[in-house]
Amino acid sequence: MSQVKFRSEHDSMGALQVPKEALYGAQTQRAVENFPISGLRLPREMIRALGLLKHACAQANFDLGLLNQDRCGSIQKAALEVASGQHDAHFPVDIFQTGSGTSSNMNCNEVVAHLASGYGNETVHPNDHVNMSQSSNDVFPSSIHIAAVLALHEQLLPALVQLAEVIEARADELKGKVKTGRTHLMDAMPVRMDQELGGWAAQIRHGIDRIEASLPRLLEIASGGTAVGTGINAHVEFGSRVARVLAAESGFPFVTMENPFEALSCQDAAAEMSGQLKVVAISLMKIANDLRWMNSGPLAGLGEIALPVLQPGSSIMPGKVNPVVPEAICMLAAQVMGNDSAITVGAQAGNFQLNVMLPMIAYNLLQSITLLANGSRVLAEKAIAGFTVNDDNLSHALECNPILVTALNGVIGYEKGAAIAKQAYRENRPVLEVALENTDLSELELKRLLDPAKLTQGGL
Repeated sequence: MSQVKFRSEHDSMGALQVPKEALYGAQTQRAVENFPISGLRLPREMIRALGLLKHACAQANFDLGLLNQDRCGSIQKAALEVASGQHDAHFPVDIFQTGSGTSSNMNCNEVVAHLASGYGNETVHPNDHVNMSQSSNDVFPSSIHIAAVLALHEQLLPALVQLAEVIEARADELKGKVKTGRTHLMDAMPVRMDQELGGWAAQIRHGIDRIEASLPRLLEIASGGTAVGTGINAHVEFGSRVARVLAAESGFPFVTMENPFEALSCQDAAAEMSGQLKVVAISLMKIANDLRWMNSGPLAGLGEIALPVLQPGSSIMPGKVNPVVPEAICMLAAQVMGNDSAITVGAQAGNFQLNVMLPMIAYNLLQSITLLANGSRVLAEKAIAGFTVNDDNLSHALECNPILVTALNGVIGYEKGAAIAKQAYRENRPVLEVALENTDLSELELKRLLDPAKLTQGGL
């Protein structure tokens, strides 16, 4: 077996051995050795955001006359390579690291500096040049916001729109189908399938609205605050210039947060967005559980629908098929809810001028966005778009549903209606037959009053 070869690197604490092929330097290596905790690394979206931010910072420093053209061009070339994902293997630092994200910021600085030093005519230093006018304390919070904005727009919002549209299309297709409504999981008055699915679609549409309502706070970045919010070692225009560069390059209107002390010390915007993601997770779990119940059986359950057959459901029971997609959705929804709890704890860790749980917040927020985006697409494409309706089961359940007697309340009164319902339950007979025996109403009038389709329209 070949042995890993090393080179010597140094930082302010002295020399250190670093893998020869690594693009990072001593500070990253120290973090790798100090935090062998979870094996969870910085998400792709965060590496991308760091690269984009370093690119914008170099441009701002150049425009302010603080960085020469050669170093600026080299840093920007390297930073865009980092943003595009070409060097993700060189970001080995564990998520559970220093709470400011300093280790990951320095990881990025070292990788960009290493690459940039080979692109231009001058050596590029990770602190003096790549990190010029910056601190990990404003870089990492800014990167969380940038990463979340891009992931929400590119991943989650399109997936939720797709899910809503698929639900709405199926609702329109199933408009004429009437089924037994259920409250407390017990038989209730009839509803149409388009009404039931319409409720799902409204949940998803409102989830989109909630996310979009919270997005403006994520468009505010911390750049320019540097170490504690005072902007030490940064030009007074630096932060606003960085935001303008990011806005021009991304197409999203990033601005600097009005109060830099808020920007560094808290993660309220991330916590707010996590709360909105939790609501979306709740909606997905509700829809997934409805699908599971409707699909249950096929003989001893509700059997109202049949979900697409995707894979064998049992290693021991031949022919068994399970609602695998709704189950997966419920699990990812639970994970998002758990992530929100962790983010809530992390967001309150703003001790004086700095939040010290930034990497964990970043990881969980971005994981929630990815899970919800992927789950929404899978739910739309592999469950909702393809389920079929068991019309015979719907009709049989409606015919035998004594709760239909509710429609007679205004004619025969609640107590007489209750007696008819109980008799119908007891004798397992259609409510129309029992009502015909126990009221003066004609069969024609009873059929009119107990018509399930008409009962879905409400009113008297």
